Amino acid sequence: MLKINRANLKKSHQTIWLTIDFLMLGLLILNLSLIIFDSIYAFSAIEGFLADHVPGFQPFYDPIHENFLFYDLIFVGIFLTEFFVRWGYAVKASVYDRWYFYPFIHWYDLVGCIPVGSFRFLRILRVISIIYRLHQYKIIDVTSMRVYKFVNFYFEAFMEELSDRIVLKVLSGVQQEVKRGSPLFERIQNDIVYPRRSMLTDWISGRVAQAAQEGYVPNRGALRSYLEDRVDHALKQNLELSRLKYLPVVGPQIQETLEEAVGDIVANVIHQILEDLASASNHAFIEDIVNVFIPTPDDSAEETPENQAVINLILEILDAVKTQVQVKHWREDLP
Repeated sequence: MLKINRANLKKSHQTIWLTIDFLMLGLLILNLSLIIFDSIYAFSAIEGFLADHVPGFQPFYDPIHENFLFYDLIFVGIFLTEFFVRWGYAVKASVYDRWYFYPFIHWYDLVGCIPVGSFRFLRILRVISIIYRLHQYKIIDVTSMRVYKFVNFYFEAFMEELSDRIVLKVLSGVQQEVKRGSPLFERIQNDIVYPRRSMLTDWISGRVAQAAQEGYVPNRGALRSYLEDRVDHALKQNLELSRLKYLPVVGPQIQETLEEAVGDIVANVIHQILEDLASASNHAFIEDIVNVFIPTPDDSAEETPENQAVINLILEILDAVKTQVQVKHWREDLP
């Protein structure tokens, strides 16, 4: 059931035009109902059925049916009058950049006014436009209607089925290209990725430096204490080092000195590595890593088991995506 939000209707600055919209909506629905009924009445079987079961209806409606164009023109006259009034208001209020834009934008209003054949049914476009406008102004809520929910559910189901089939077709085509040894991936690597190695190196280098600065520098003291504790624990577990304490006089001192020295060395090495990663000096290290993962075109052209493993990995990923795409989410919303 379509509900009208009277509070928003009263607050709207276009109350007059919205009232006219409601009036025109009622006239359009009445006019379309008459057109549909008159089209059905034109069948001799329907006319005979009504004559047999409703004898008084035929004498009443026959004059209307014979002169239906005249009655339809009355509605057309009202629709055209409203159209020109709105056009004049649009020109006066400078709604559009040019005065002649209005009839082109609202072409369906004019075409629907042609009182001939199927052109009449184009008036339903005007019904849709009015309902949409009222919905935009929050005067009515189309989404709460059962008809909208019914149509929207099956529309979404249709679109999901259609999109799933398209995606599956595309993914299957990609898999076939990969199996046939398509040069696409080599072109991506050689023509797109490889020429941008320096850019990737700079970007990764900057990200690594930022991560090291934000993660290590503020926690430098805590990390050093942790490393010293771990090294001290490991050295105490070492049998060879623990035997030094049995040396007469200097044994315990040597053991303690070695423990402190190893702890400082490990902590300083880790500290220096992280300091380098947090600075611009990590660029050469990152560049070597990038070169390993993005070889030169000559090196990548060689057929290796690793390349075949990558191809198999891509195929398995595409299979997983296809399996997920085949899940029918619209069935979860079935009543």
